[in-house]
Amino acid sequence: MRYDCVIVGGGIAGLQAAIQLGRYRYKVAVVDSADGRSNLCRSYHNLIGWPDGISGTELRAAGRNQAERLGVRFIHATVVSANNDSEGFLLNTEGDVQIRGKRLLLATGVKDRLPDFPELLPCMGISVYVCPDCDGYEVTDKKTLVMGSGNAGAEMALTLTHWTSDLVYVNHELAAIDDQVRMRLEAHGIVYKEESIRSVLAEQSQFKGVILSDGASITCDRCFVAFGGNEVRSAVAMQLGIELMDNRHIIVDPRTKKTSVQHVWAAGDVTAHSEMVTIAMGDGSQAAVWIHKSLLTAR
Repeated sequence: MRYDCVIVGGGIAGLQAAIQLGRYRYKVAVVDSADGRSNLCRSYHNLIGWPDGISGTELRAAGRNQAERLGVRFIHATVVSANNDSEGFLLNTEGDVQIRGKRLLLATGVKDRLPDFPELLPCMGISVYVCPDCDGYEVTDKKTLVMGSGNAGAEMALTLTHWTSDLVYVNHELAAIDDQVRMRLEAHGIVYKEESIRSVLAEQSQFKGVILSDGASITCDRCFVAFGGNEVRSAVAMQLGIELMDNRHIIVDPRTKKTSVQHVWAAGDVTAHSEMVTIAMGDGSQAAVWIHKSLLTAR
């Protein structure tokens, strides 16, 4: 089947766009590999209507159900290549499934670079966080450990001084820190440990601390992870010749979410903005509005 629009990525931006396009009564397919960052978050706290939080899994399930009721089709697959021709866009998946669409929305997101400690995963969004704009409030006046690498982790610790003064930064990868940044850590009274972490202490969803390589332990019940080098999933955009920033985020028109390639839009964390669920929702809706306008003019 040839779709009016194919959405690559079934996270928050992709789902919101699918719902809006479904309400316009278009034939829409969402191609999703189900390994986006919203699958990891056990609780979003900064959304209207959920003051006590809602998990990414719950939010995605509700969004998918809503989209399916509008006739949107979901395809569990990973897109490995894309090209455009006179008939629109042809997407190829790992399973050799081909999907065609008149319009294309890339909502492929970002994959966080997390350390290899499985104990962190049940804690994500509950006692372990990655986004200070989303979850800085959750560490208010609490002892907080920042697990990170070099300047990226140091800058996270400095950012968190807005909410708490009780901070420990563990430079797990022993990466170099600029002298000026180190001086700022000292000026803010942030304890700095340049040592790798041997293990993470956690009980179910509650972070408890870490054991360092020398056997010393640091106990606290909140943690931020900041290693830098997150993977921006813009490979399909590159194949289509879409203009990217130096950090591989897709460049879009701020009003329409159009990319530099005709009939291709992008929304959510794969574009350059504050990486928040609320903004991803707005991106998805806005892209859908302009996809609708483009389909109307093509009639």
